[in-house]
Amino acid sequence: MCRTLATFPTTCLERAKEFKTRLGIFLHKSELGSDSGNVGKFEWSSKHNKESRSFSEDVLGWRESFDLLLSSKNGVAAFHAFLKTEFSEENLEFWLACEEFKKIRSAAKLASRAHRIFDEFIRSEAPKEVNIDHETRELTRTNLQATTTMCFEVAQGKTRTLMEKDSYPRFLKSPAYQDLAARASAASACTSSCSLAEPSHT
Repeated sequence: MCRTLATFPTTCLERAKEFKTRLGIFLHKSELGSDSGNVGKFEWSSKHNKESRSFSEDVLGWRESFDLLLSSKNGVAAFHAFLKTEFSEENLEFWLACEEFKKIRSAAKLASRAHRIFDEFIRSEAPKEVNIDHETRELTRTNLQATTTMCFEVAQGKTRTLMEKDSYPRFLKSPAYQDLAARASAASACTSSCSLAEPSHT
């Protein structure tokens, strides 16, 4: 591992800074950025060399599968920023709302939150209406009569499938992600070469 900033090649340091800047710009386009990644706390210094590598690998992992993207806080924020450019962020926001909904343990809070989610995303002409069929909408409405953590399961699943088959491929092909992935690859290569070049200490 690089012990000091001086051992980090100038070109690698520049690429790392460029990567951080690019990712910061990307995530700041998303309202989820401050909660999902907090790039501002990431420092490209020698003591974070290992973290910088995992950070780059995180970005590169988003193209491996949709599950990996959704499991990454930065990935979710970046995907949300992309969806905002397509005016379709409601699908991801609904999926995230359902994930948080499943964590509720209070029956009273569960019922209250369920109706809020339905009014915001499911009902006809909702402010952030998601693209689901009439049958799924009515099934979800029926489920609210006896609220459980699974009452949005079908609607959430169909919304996730829609994102995976439609929005996710476009996200991976977008200039923003292509540029970010290229910078991540360069930063990862630099940190790896720096580690290999560092003499061993006994």
